[in-house]
Amino acid sequence: MSLFHSRRTALKQLAAAGLVPFVSLEQIFAAPAEKLPPVRTITKGPKHHWFGYYDKLEFDPTNRYVLSNEVEFEHRTPNADDRIAVGMVDTQNNDEWIPLGKSDSWGWQQGCMLQWRPGSKSEVVWNDREGDQHVCRVKDIQTGATRTLPRPIYTLSPDGKWAITADFSRIQRMRPGYGYVGLEDPCRTERAPEESGVWRMDMTTGETQLIFSLADAAAIPFQGKSLQEKWNYFNHLLISPDSSRFIVLHRWRESTGEGTEAEPTGRFDTRMFTADIDGSNRYILDPSGYTSHFIWRDPEHICAWTKPEGKDSKFYLFKDQTDQVEVVAPDVMAVNGHNTYLPIANGDWILNDTYPQGSERLQTPYLYHVPTGRRFDLGHFHLPSKYKGEWRCDLHPRSSNDGKTIAIDSPHTGAGRQVHLIDVSEIVG
Repeated sequence: MSLFHSRRTALKQLAAAGLVPFVSLEQIFAAPAEKLPPVRTITKGPKHHWFGYYDKLEFDPTNRYVLSNEVEFEHRTPNADDRIAVGMVDTQNNDEWIPLGKSDSWGWQQGCMLQWRPGSKSEVVWNDREGDQHVCRVKDIQTGATRTLPRPIYTLSPDGKWAITADFSRIQRMRPGYGYVGLEDPCRTERAPEESGVWRMDMTTGETQLIFSLADAAAIPFQGKSLQEKWNYFNHLLISPDSSRFIVLHRWRESTGEGTEAEPTGRFDTRMFTADIDGSNRYILDPSGYTSHFIWRDPEHICAWTKPEGKDSKFYLFKDQTDQVEVVAPDVMAVNGHNTYLPIANGDWILNDTYPQGSERLQTPYLYHVPTGRRFDLGHFHLPSKYKGEWRCDLHPRSSNDGKTIAIDSPHTGAGRQVHLIDVSEIVG
């Protein structure tokens, strides 16, 4: 139900009770309904479908095929035996579901990192588990050939040559729902291990290299205090549009005590690093402790939700390797969301969403037009209260390659989480 309809219902009730100035119900109902773009659902039950994170390529280069995960249950943490299917929807053939494979390495928030390989017309990649390690599958949908790389991926370079990744077992221990169950953190007893961190992997050969260790990060003080006794981990990596640098969030938690029985506890703190693709030239771009969702606008600028020292929590635009920062749409993009730029118009359009708002728990994806300052809501989607915590269903809006279609994950139809497409061609056209 839209906000307009809920307000109209309230006005009807007040008018009937004589609690508003005399206005006819005909006049009340004459108010125009909010104009929203068309939405269609491309997956269906009884199984549940979703894509996951918002900064991956879900649409193939032709925008015909849309990737999705498929699962048989909801509302609980996955266990090591819970397997999902990965596949794609043919939007030009009655939304046919085309299976591609399976994954034993996945979570509710980011799926299995399923995505199209940039620069390829036919390769799809995702994470899986093989024996005692997480791996990456690379499948050519035209030939059916599948190969396996020795590490999972977190994000791919826009030129398709490199992946960078972190330790998903450690992430799962530090923040359940963002890593993978099934394997134990190999550095479980270490708070700032030298053998865990960010790896770079060649997407052709599978050659890997540790380029930024947790020990390296922890050795750099935070606000004058040492981090070497905190529980350190890396999360949320993204490579710049020119494939030259990457972002990684360095996070840490307090400890329950000393010795090998100590465990991480409490909330996490965060700082944003950027670095060259080989791990050199590291720079703390946001030292605030509050970095949340972020996206590269171009090779030099990053838009992130954070709270710089002495400032309010807002979206800010940072210039990499400098202290230059400016607020972004403070009154229009006023709450945290999953922000990206449409792949058109040189950064003129920001795609974003909200978490559930109000008693009706409505999630709203929207487009913000930077040159004019206008916001275009794309719908208001109810999130039932049982979707919460680790197994919540964020919209995580993703754009097609031409910027004309937005995909979201949502259970608002009552059929569990499914993938829906929003036609925004009239807005951006």
